[in-house]
Amino acid sequence: MSIRVLVVDDQPLVRSGFRMIIDERPDIELVGEAADGNEAVHRAASLDPDVILMDIRMPNLDGVEATRRLVAADTHARILVLTTFDLDEYVYAAIDAGASGFLLKDVQPTDLIDAIRVVAAGNSLFAPAATQRLLARYRHPSGSTERRSLEHLTERELETLRLLASGLSNAEIAERLYVSETTVKSHVSAVLRKLRVRDRVQAVIAAFDAGLVQPGDG
Repeated sequence: MSIRVLVVDDQPLVRSGFRMIIDERPDIELVGEAADGNEAVHRAASLDPDVILMDIRMPNLDGVEATRRLVAADTHARILVLTTFDLDEYVYAAIDAGASGFLLKDVQPTDLIDAIRVVAAGNSLFAPAATQRLLARYRHPSGSTERRSLEHLTERELETLRLLASGLSNAEIAERLYVSETTVKSHVSAVLRKLRVRDRVQAVIAAFDAGLVQPGDG
């Protein structure tokens, strides 16, 4: 089955560029386009995409609020926010609203396609360095109330989450824990389920919020 993509941007030229890139890949299908956040919410409900490429700064309804509404509506789509500036304030807000990652608008075509595939598979998009910078925004003073949110994780699941927050891949975590990659995937799935989060990014943010790790660890 192909990965179904919805492109959301108020600039027709940008949408056209993404359309041309996506149409060249047999495993990815562009199912629709939207010119603002309101249209994105409505089109996502009818088209049921797997991935949404979401512009941030748009008229009528911006990408942050559109992301928030889509997540509240329990969409299964993974949302990649698009921005001109690396980690601007709008991007922080979009990640907080439930987006799975971000792309710069000058992204190379091959990187765009790789990003769509990565996010569609349920993974996050951030390189380790960008992850640390991003997640530092979500650090709060740790306390007993926040720490209790992780108490139902097993020791191995806590260690897996700790390594995720260090920016390690499944293969790297498997090597560190002396287990198979399949076992790591099982631990990650358990962490997501128990924390009731959408993806790895949200799980790692929860780890920082709870004080399990600090920016710069690892």
